[in-house]
Parts: sequence; structure tokens; C-alpha cells
Amino acid sequence: MSTKDYLEKDYYAVLGVPKTATADEIKKAYRKLARQYHPDTNQGDPSKETKFKEVSEAYDVLSDIKRRKEYDEARTLFGSGVGGQRPGGGGFPFDFGDLFGGTAQGGSGGGATGGLGDLFGGLFNRGTTRTTTTTRPRRGQDIESEVTLTFTEAVEGTTVSLRLTSSAACTGCSGTGAKAGTTPRVCPTCEGTGAASRNLGNFAFSEPCRDCKGRGLIVDEPCPVCEGSGRAKSTRTIQARIPAGVADGQRVRLKGKGAPGENGGPAGDLYILTHVKPHAVFGRSGDNLTVTVPVTFTEAALGAEIKVPILKGLPVTLRIPTGTPNGRTFRVRGRGVTRKDGTKGDLLASVEVVVPKTLDDKSRELLTEFNTATAGDDPRAELIQRARSE
Repeated sequence: MSTKDYLEKDYYAVLGVPKTATADEIKKAYRKLARQYHPDTNQGDPSKETKFKEVSEAYDVLSDIKRRKEYDEARTLFGSGVGGQRPGGGGFPFDFGDLFGGTAQGGSGGGATGGLGDLFGGLFNRGTTRTTTTTRPRRGQDIESEVTLTFTEAVEGTTVSLRLTSSAACTGCSGTGAKAGTTPRVCPTCEGTGAASRNLGNFAFSEPCRDCKGRGLIVDEPCPVCEGSGRAKSTRTIQARIPAGVADGQRVRLKGKGAPGENGGPAGDLYILTHVKPHAVFGRSGDNLTVTVPVTFTEAALGAEIKVPILKGLPVTLRIPTGTPNGRTFRVRGRGVTRKDGTKGDLLASVEVVVPKTLDDKSRELLTEFNTATAGDDPRAELIQRARSE
């Protein structure tokens, strides 16, 4: 990264977080923006791709403790401008040589070296000295994918096959960027360091070499597959395990299953957004399954043993007591969703009293007798009484 990046780019603003943001807050902001601007979901929109690169660059710096510290120190030192006045009056600008070492003005001319230049360790250089840099390992990018599951697969867990597309070392040139049978040569401008200094008189900014674009190598005959970049789209198929108990809209993280890293860096992570199809019989409430079971009027009034369906298994027998009201819910232990610790939630069975749509003469006669026998019990009397008292 060049000094210009440190001084001019506000990575906190790019991610939309304050300077005091924690590592978790930075990661959360990055993931949100990466999903929003990812090229796979914004194909044909160069502005979104550019924004995605800016977000990724900001995250690369702020997610690394050491690089974030260097960035903050550089911004603190130069963020308010470097054209101030020397303390104590005098009215002339600061001398960068005073800040970063070298010969002190008004001294004996004997090279007082050191100073803040040591603090930044190679970010800034005096004169035309080049910065020798090594290409640091870079973590691979995170990948987003989606999968649609049946209700049963979500409850019990399943393994799905996913076809992923990500950036990886070009297979045509093994990542060198050079055409097969040729090799890149060391950049004569930066002598293979990937960085060059731009001289501003008494001060020099270290920037990526313009001739080799920071790679340290020049490709005379570019690889026709990647056009000399050394990177290409890679498609692979993996078997991803979806754990039991995932809910609709939940994101599953598979560590190290994302894009491969660069220069020995670790692979990114794979985030799978799950969509769950509804079930024709069962519903879900947290770790519990729900089901509505129809019962007859006589079963609810007299009590009965009824069969209740469960997910993937034989029905269980449930005893409902005498006088069970419509809508009452019963709990069947251990027949729900599998939790992370291996235990299971419950099945919540709600009874629904079913009224017959047609009656034969015998049934109508018996119900009429029942209605006459219970005529003194008005189920709405208390309701009407409470309404009048308000």
C-alpha cells in the first residue's frame, strides 16, 4: 500500500464505521457491503465492482491489527495537513527532515538520523531511496452462496452439492501471468520490489511501481487465459454440510471454504444463505415443531386417546382429557428440532374441534336431546355480563 493511500483514503468512511470500531463491527460492516456490491450479484455494473474493490481494500487494512495501527498513526500525523508553523514562532513551515531524521537545521551538519522514520518502518523514505517490500500473504475472499432445503432437511440437517465460482491462481500459467513456455522477468524500474519512490524534494512517497503495478515482475508475453493478471475465475463443486436445525433466512458459515488465499494466505470463508420450503403439515416455533390435530366434538367433550403425526416416524398416542376446549395445545417431548448440543425441542400439538357438515336423522335427534338437556348452561352469559359492567 502506498503512503498516498494512508493519507488520502478514509477506510473507516468506506466501511461506514467509526475509528473506534471493534474488529467484530468492522467485519460485520464489511460483510454487509460485500454482499451489496459483490460482482456476482451486480454483473455488468462497473461502478458496483469498483465499490466492491474499495470495500475489500479497506477491510484488508482495518482487519489486520498491525496494518490498522500503521494506518491510524500515519493518518494521525498527517491527517490535519503538514503545512503548519514551527512551534515557538518563526513563521516557517515544518521541515520533513526534522520529522523523519537527517541533518538538523542550524546544527553541526552531523547527520542526526532516526526519529519518526523508524516508527513507520519503511512507509516513508528520504531522497530517492526505494522501499524494499515483500508480497505479504493475503487471505482469500469470502464467498456467498444460497441453497433451498425441504422442511425435513432443515430440521434434520443434510449435505448439499454447491458449485462455486471464485478468483484463484490461473491454471493456464500457474499464477505467473506469463504465457506457457515463458517466464516473467524482474521489473527493471523497481528491481523486483514492486514499489518505487516518488521524490518530492526532501521527502519521498512510496507507491506501487507503475510499470509492473506492484507485482515486481514484467510479463512480456501475457497468458491468454488471464491476460497477464495471474488470476482467473475458478469453478469448483464442494459438498457442504448444513447442520440440523437451520431456519429460513439463516446464514451458515463454513470456515476455509471460500476463495483460495494468495502468496500462502489462508482461504476465505463460505457463507450459505438457506431458504426453507414450508411443510404441508408441520410448522416451526424456534426449536419446537407445531401441528394442528382435528378432533371430534365427542372426543373433546368426553376425552379420548388420539393419534398425532410426527416428522419422519410413526404417529404417537396423545391422551386428551374430558372437556378439552378448542385450540388447546399439548406438548410431546423430544419430537422437535435438533439443537446444537444434540438435544431436541418438542412437538406442540393444538387440537381443533371439527363440526360435522351434515347430520343423519339419528345424529340430529341425539344432538337435539343433548341440546335440550344442557339448555340451562348458557356459555355466553358471563361474556354478556362483563360487557354490561364496563
